Amino acid sequence: MIAVIPAIIITFNRDHSAQLGLIVFGAFALASGILLVLAGPRTLTVAIDRSLFLIHGIVSMIAGALALGFHTGGHGFFLFIVSVWGAITGFLEIYAGIRLRARPLPAKDWLFTGIGGAALALLLLLLPPNPVVSVGLFGAYLVFLVVFLPIAGLSLKGDSPRQRPRATATADPAPANTATNDSDSL
Repeated sequence: MIAVIPAIIITFNRDHSAQLGLIVFGAFALASGILLVLAGPRTLTVAIDRSLFLIHGIVSMIAGALALGFHTGGHGFFLFIVSVWGAITGFLEIYAGIRLRARPLPAKDWLFTGIGGAALALLLLLLPPNPVVSVGLFGAYLVFLVVFLPIAGLSLKGDSPRQRPRATATADPAPANTATNDSDSL
């Protein structure tokens, strides 16, 4: 929900200046960073995941504060701050998704949003420097989040432990752990 207002501002505003981009990015990154720092410890059960998303939140808060503090920094600063933020947070989400391959739904979601952030960073660096294109591309990234994250959240809700079918006993009982040694079962 944090991405909705910034996505609307960029999408329906004729001014795609670097200053508007820095203000909108700064507000989005700061708000999402605060949310990650506050909600991550309560919602993530694995310590490494909590650490990854705590770092993600801190990086977002720092990038947001810098963008708001230097909102007159121009197009070059916008490209720098958003591409560095996208690269770092994208990598963290991709890494979290790869680490969590055993649980496909959150892993796919983290991979997908991580690839989106990394792609944003890459496109900002590769496309010709034009504030309208750069700020519009950030707006498109926000729209991607607005559309994808609710769908991903509903997918996770449908995959809650209460919704999963329970295993029933069969006539041919198989051992619960077929690992060849103890290190495979970890």
